Amino acid sequence: MTAYRYAIFFAPRRDSAFWQWGSAWLGRDAFTGETVAQPLMSGIEPDRLFQVTSEPRKYGFHGTLKPPFRLAPDTTRGMLRAAVAAFAARQLPFRLGGMKVVRIGRFLALAPVPRSRAMDALAADAMRAFESFRGPPTEPEFTRRRRAGLTPRQEAMLCEWGYPYVMDEFRFHLSLTGPLRPDEAASMEAAIGDRFGETLRRPVAVDCLWLFEQNRLGAQFRAVEQHVLGAPKSAPGRQDGSPACAGAATAGRAR
Repeated sequence: MTAYRYAIFFAPRRDSAFWQWGSAWLGRDAFTGETVAQPLMSGIEPDRLFQVTSEPRKYGFHGTLKPPFRLAPDTTRGMLRAAVAAFAARQLPFRLGGMKVVRIGRFLALAPVPRSRAMDALAADAMRAFESFRGPPTEPEFTRRRRAGLTPRQEAMLCEWGYPYVMDEFRFHLSLTGPLRPDEAASMEAAIGDRFGETLRRPVAVDCLWLFEQNRLGAQFRAVEQHVLGAPKSAPGRQDGSPACAGAATAGRAR
């Protein structure tokens, strides 16, 4: 059954401490769909923690490789599944040196320290490999993206790839919060660092990627398939797709 949208995300293995930590922080396990008890944080009311994690909770604990997309008309879920398996089989696993809490705009996220060229390359490869599966964004989606105030380069990425923060505009991260008030960002960043700094500084294995699905508009994303990097592909199917940007570019020019 075809879902409303799909995404290719990095997420830790389900049995890893990092997955368990991220699921607890967000209050939801994106694989089971179950609610998870959030940690008690000094200086942060539980209700406020639940509120500020509501936006990333919809997506689950993840780092984006291919942003959410609807399937192109000439593709199917089965073709996408086979392509994800084949793509993962061609990749080599690697490690991140550790993670640090960073501010990106008004929200907090985890980012690798130091920045990982291997992760940047994996994301760029994923953008290209699955481009033929991406249906063009709608005009309301373009409008919503542009409300952030895009640079000319980000506008070009939006028109070409359907998302403004890709390729040279990409910054790998795992979101921890939605928008925060100016008076709470610093204290929350410090609280996370004090409580979990030692845990987050441990190396992170990038040895699998996930296919996520959103079954209907507004629904939470679910992690439905984990693919180990470098493992033999499980099924034949469509592999690399050459970029098919004409539709997106045309939609981007529409006013």
